[in-house]
Amino acid sequence: MKKFVRVIIFTMIFSLAIPFPLFAMEFDVNAKSAILIDANSGEVIYEKNPHEKLPMASVTKIMTMLLAMEAIESGHVALTDMVTISPRAASMGGSQLYMEEGEQQSLETLLKGISICSANDACVAVGEYIAGTEEVFVKKMNEKAELLGMMNTNFVNTNGLPAEGHYSSAYDISLMSKELLKYPRIHEWLTTWMTSIKVGLPTKEQTNLEITNTNRLIKTYPGANGIKTGYTGEAGYCLSASATKENMTLISVVLGSPTSKIRFNESSKLLDYGFAAFESINIAGENQVLGKIKVDKGDSDYINGISENKISILVRKEEKQSINKEIHIEENISAPLKKGDVVGEIVIFKNDEIYKTYPIICEKDVGRAGIFTLYFKLFRNIM
Repeated sequence: MKKFVRVIIFTMIFSLAIPFPLFAMEFDVNAKSAILIDANSGEVIYEKNPHEKLPMASVTKIMTMLLAMEAIESGHVALTDMVTISPRAASMGGSQLYMEEGEQQSLETLLKGISICSANDACVAVGEYIAGTEEVFVKKMNEKAELLGMMNTNFVNTNGLPAEGHYSSAYDISLMSKELLKYPRIHEWLTTWMTSIKVGLPTKEQTNLEITNTNRLIKTYPGANGIKTGYTGEAGYCLSASATKENMTLISVVLGSPTSKIRFNESSKLLDYGFAAFESINIAGENQVLGKIKVDKGDSDYINGISENKISILVRKEEKQSINKEIHIEENISAPLKKGDVVGEIVIFKNDEIYKTYPIICEKDVGRAGIFTLYFKLFRNIM
């Protein structure tokens, strides 16, 4: 079993460490760097200079939103929390909600402002509220980037305003984009085209600020559901875009396009190519039961073997019929067991050759049975 576990772990680490496109490309993208991935499997479909370090402008805000969603899910903060706007947040230029020092807005309103109109002031306010200072929040951004395997990224601020040493890569941006899309609530804001927000100090006359989404693809591209635009003179026109058709979600990233129109056109071209040429095959759902295993000398007689995460693979449409799967799972196993212990594997075959493997894990802990429980089981079996 130990040897089996080592093989599984090595296979997973090796496959994660070497990202490469599944298929050779025969077209170019008018951008300094670009990538197209399947959001479910993480498979790379297209790449152009994917690991080149480049300024990313407001695409930075994907990480700001990601950390905010994590803080909300963990209970550290709540959408209804009221955030006081600091002098620093109120001083931000560029895209903003034009909030004043001392003004209070809910965390939800600030996240709407970031998601829809790319508000720089809202980013600083969110970072300060969650971490105490923007500097501490930026440190958390870089720590999260490292955890996600973003090897060519360094954050200096929360919003992407020009700063020395602030950069990322198309591949790294696809990683954090994929992670952000795991939060259902964010989809509501990313796909809002227009809304209004009341801003200003309550002691003065407040203003209903009309905001419009900076990502026009959610208006023009069928199935578009995110994610974030960016532009500065140094970065050029950038976009991390996502769209869903049937059971497949794709993420395209373009960095350094020469115009806004080209940015959107090239993103659409990448998405069109992915949906036209590929199909996502569902292998197993999150926590899906894949088999029942008899447990010897355990406080439970049986344990379910499950897939921890949703598993899908990406193939060319004409290759779909060549894909098959087998489930190999232990018939019986001895206690004790820990939740997450590997008890089998899903083997994917392509043209009768092993293509990929995925672990099957224990659904829960199983302790070793006490003497009374063992006697009771023996008596029950005799009866």
